[in-house]
Amino acid sequence: MMRGKSGRTHKFAESPVLQLALPAWRSRLVAIFLLASFGLLVGRSFYLQVVNNDFLQEKGESRYRRDLEISASRGKVTDRNGEVLAISTPMKSIWAIPADAKLNAQQAQQLAKVLDADAKELARKLASDKGFVYLQRQVSPEVADRVAALKLPGIYQNKEYRRYYPTGDMSAHMVGFTGVDDKGLEGVELAFEKSLIGHAGSRSVIRDRRGQIVEDVGSIRPPQDGKDVRLALDSKIQYIAYSHLKQAVADNKAKAGGAVVIDAKSGEILALANWPTYNPNNREHLSGGQLRNRAVTDTFEPGSTLKPFTAALALENGKFRFDTAINTAPGRLTIGKATISDAHPHGVLTVAQVIQKSSNVGVAKMAATFSPQEMWEMFDAVGFGQTSRLGFPGEVPGRLRAWKSWRPIEQATMSYGHGISVSLMQLARAYTVFARDGELLPISLTRIDEGPVTGIPVFSPQTAREVRAMLEMAAGPGGTAPKAQVAGYRVAGKTGTAHKLEGGVYANKYVASFVGFAPASDPRLIVAVLIDEPSAGKHYGGDVAGPVFSAVMGSALRTLGVPPDAQMTIAQAPTLAPEAGSRIAQPRPVQAKEKL
Repeated sequence: MMRGKSGRTHKFAESPVLQLALPAWRSRLVAIFLLASFGLLVGRSFYLQVVNNDFLQEKGESRYRRDLEISASRGKVTDRNGEVLAISTPMKSIWAIPADAKLNAQQAQQLAKVLDADAKELARKLASDKGFVYLQRQVSPEVADRVAALKLPGIYQNKEYRRYYPTGDMSAHMVGFTGVDDKGLEGVELAFEKSLIGHAGSRSVIRDRRGQIVEDVGSIRPPQDGKDVRLALDSKIQYIAYSHLKQAVADNKAKAGGAVVIDAKSGEILALANWPTYNPNNREHLSGGQLRNRAVTDTFEPGSTLKPFTAALALENGKFRFDTAINTAPGRLTIGKATISDAHPHGVLTVAQVIQKSSNVGVAKMAATFSPQEMWEMFDAVGFGQTSRLGFPGEVPGRLRAWKSWRPIEQATMSYGHGISVSLMQLARAYTVFARDGELLPISLTRIDEGPVTGIPVFSPQTAREVRAMLEMAAGPGGTAPKAQVAGYRVAGKTGTAHKLEGGVYANKYVASFVGFAPASDPRLIVAVLIDEPSAGKHYGGDVAGPVFSAVMGSALRTLGVPPDAQMTIAQAPTLAPEAGSRIAQPRPVQAKEKL
């Protein structure tokens, strides 16, 4: 109770001071607003904690839970017999979170010493504003253990793999190599990347505030290792080809060289060697020339190694026979304003002798009886001007111009391998038509375990056998490559000697080559050899590349246990194979209408 000035008494609640003229709806609105806010808070809490608690769970786990990647091992590369050519070995990567890696001068110096790294470069990485930096990749487990023993804050390790190549430079261009991230960069490693590469897994862990793992929650996704790749390559034959090629390049003071060995029965590539080469285990200070897989990436004018194809077309069309006589005198032939010539004039030669003696004039006269389209279609059918579809990185198609643009002199020079460019692999594959009774075989980098391989018919079996006999004559006494003979085996093949094109002009530099197969009675292997720019006094294919062919072919045949040809010895001159004799008659003069 309280008393006023008038002496009257009033209740406290009835004080005029407290009796303010406030609207009744205002208090109701405030009450409603407070109730609604409280309802929203309750609803939001219920939504986050009951209906959808992922957000809070994620935020919580982000502070202590991490998903770590589990590296997958890359598949092995082996030769046809299971010998390892490429394998992944476990290594470690050392990385850091710069914000957490607060190292004093002594700790930084210790870390640089263990990693054998530059202290200034290491300090620069640790001062980065990035959330993650690699300090060193692919360190050995021993070094990684020494780093772990330092117990440095913010310094961590991950498991990864490093590729190791047991055969080193011997098969470098075939196998290739991977980068620091274990992805293929060259050779088979790149060509079969999708098969070899694995898929990394992951595991979930709990870390404390210092970043140390205190609990392994479990695997989220297991790693999937890559698949192994078994090549067709035979390591023993690869070594044979590599060692003899290397020696030949040195003996002839050449710029480079290449050798390819193909199984004539299956089309499998048993060897591919190049010089110069490199060690894929140590690729420091490499030049581009060392990395080039010349057998598939470089092209050259094949020269006389293409003459057998012109002869085969002549036989196939029925315009010539094995013993058709062609007058090559006086060793020169003028077409338009240009003149082609033979290294040695020969006079009248049969078609077989044109190949045996390697007469440019004789082959050009045969080519003159074809249309440009016929000749182009034949070159295209044996694979020139297109890739071999090996999937090898950098494989080139060579150069085979459209027949509509050929001039007569160009058609003549192409008949003996000038004005056209091929790779060594293309040339080796093309010779399967003579080793396989007219079939062009597909070639394979990987081992073929299924049944017999069939090819694409290009020439008739009879034509292929007759050309095979010519090639046997070319590699024998009286031919251009007696040095290509192999003791105990009948050899068939052809030499090639061509000037090199530099700036559109033929320079006084040569490419010497030889392509052939053995045993001639039942061909098993095809060997192609190229020596680039021999400069030790000899440049003809028979003198430079022929001996390499002989050494590689002889050793490879004996390695495979191929029985010798009983019908021939080195002292014997090759004769026409019995199966090719059905067309052979006495030499006949060429009629005037044949325009030879």
